[in-house]
Amino acid sequence: MAALLLLPLLLLLPLLLLKLHRWPQLRWLAADLAFTVRALRCKRALRARALAAAAADREGPEGGCSLAWRLAQLARQRGEHTFLIHGARSFSYAEAERQSNRAARIFLRALGWDGGPGGRSAESAGEGERSAHSARDAAAGSGRAPAECSAARLAPGATVALLLPASPEFLWLWFGLAKAGLRTAFVPSAVRRGPLLHCLRSCGARALVLAPEFLESLEPDLPELRAMGLQLWAAGPVSHPAGISDILAGAAAEAEGPVPGYLSAPQSMADTSLYIFTSGTTGLPKAARISHLKILQCQGFYQLCGARPEDVIYLALPLYHMSGSLLGVVGCLGIGATVVLKSRFSAGQFWEDCQRHEVTVFQYIGELCRYLVNQPPRVFPFSLIRCDVATGEPTRDAQGHCVATSPGEPGLLVAPVSPQSPFLGYAGGPELAQGKLLRDVFRPGDVFFNTGDLLVCDDQGFLRFHDRTGDTFRWKGENVATTEVAEVLEALDFLQEVNVYGVAVPGHEGRAGMAALVLRPPHTLDLAELYAHVSENLPPYARPRFLRLQASLATTETFKQQKVRMTREGFDPSDLSDPLYVLDQAAGAYLPLTPARYSALLAGDLRI
Repeated sequence: MAALLLLPLLLLLPLLLLKLHRWPQLRWLAADLAFTVRALRCKRALRARALAAAAADREGPEGGCSLAWRLAQLARQRGEHTFLIHGARSFSYAEAERQSNRAARIFLRALGWDGGPGGRSAESAGEGERSAHSARDAAAGSGRAPAECSAARLAPGATVALLLPASPEFLWLWFGLAKAGLRTAFVPSAVRRGPLLHCLRSCGARALVLAPEFLESLEPDLPELRAMGLQLWAAGPVSHPAGISDILAGAAAEAEGPVPGYLSAPQSMADTSLYIFTSGTTGLPKAARISHLKILQCQGFYQLCGARPEDVIYLALPLYHMSGSLLGVVGCLGIGATVVLKSRFSAGQFWEDCQRHEVTVFQYIGELCRYLVNQPPRVFPFSLIRCDVATGEPTRDAQGHCVATSPGEPGLLVAPVSPQSPFLGYAGGPELAQGKLLRDVFRPGDVFFNTGDLLVCDDQGFLRFHDRTGDTFRWKGENVATTEVAEVLEALDFLQEVNVYGVAVPGHEGRAGMAALVLRPPHTLDLAELYAHVSENLPPYARPRFLRLQASLATTETFKQQKVRMTREGFDPSDLSDPLYVLDQAAGAYLPLTPARYSALLAGDLRI
């Protein structure tokens, strides 16, 4: 009866709010209430799952950590439902459970746990657990690390790093490590040399699983990795020196039955489950601790977003990134949906993939949506053309037409202008649009929009951002990408900000690289370390010829680094108050740009 009396008031409430001019402030009230309801339901569901896992049989698969028991639940509740699609391969939840069980067993063997081909009884499981603890105790008693006692022996709770591209095997190994009670470290796939060793040391990794295709680039790092006592595995067959075995081949020979839940159950939900590294844009990457509680909470991500078990989620983010692994994969496990996993993002293939797999949810970060919005409504509607990277002017052949780039070659991204996708120009005078429209690009009369972006397309049709025109300069007959140079310099822990650009040098073709640097307090500028770092990580033509030490870097109104004024000022010490340094190749060092060295440089006597 009370509800019937309140109904007229609820119906009149919107009109009352409109009259009181309150409706604009409360127009999102319904959406906020719906989100609140979803949040409460999500919290209740996660709590119920956690309580069920705590009450489950410790010998069973649903009594372990949240990743272990959630995957076991889904294999039991909707085992035939597709969990993962990767290229032409697809895997059900039941298959994901079996694959991760095999991976768990190969890691458990490295702990000294021997479950046998068909699983173990509670009594024998206890013996295996004691065996693992004995290995740890023996290592502690001898004063040696576990990896030094046995090349294939790990200690319970040890950290195993994964240096892998996004793939199903990445997931099976991650889930297997969780089921074995081991911590996982997601190492960014691009780090090498010093940053890689730093990442492994900072998380205390005792083993590393790497992709076979990375072995060539990791060759210089292998002696140091072995010196650290790391157990090295490859996720696939390798033709390489002894000491690196194929962990996937070993896992394939293991039993696919469940492993006891107690092996992975944490003592506290605050215990570390895995490490995810920061990007390292302001120094070396840092290992962020991700607890078991955080992984449980991430299971509710897609439920909070309103996604359902019938949804198909498109995931093109790196799995070493939190958005890819925790929100993307763990969030998918939370609702039992299907995830389409891409090894890398391709704007040209995106819509085709979505149509083929009937995608309903797309998770994105950063610039992905902008890349898609820039795509006209057809497959491959853009072109990459050769250009002068310093001026941005297209390169034309004898007939006056532009030249398409080859795979792997940076090119200017241009898109056709048509009645369906017109270019309306900018507010103001027509001169503002000068250079944005290119005519007679491939045939007489055609018109293309000049994005100003330099991209690279590989032989498989995948695109990656290279630089902006004007931000790339030419030196010693080579194109230098400012972003590449800046990323290398930013890896130095005493540098807080870096701005790289090209400056004209009298008597030299092209532009020489100059880096404006801001120190990270309380550090000082270490010229010797900086020279050694750029010499090791950059080709000779890309190494900055000048350094400019500043208290702060100027930015534009849109928070982009200001390069125009810096380029114009150049390196003349008489016009600047900032300390300047010059690369003296004869001395093999960065030296202060004194008036004498400046005169020698202008006279051509100083080799840079």
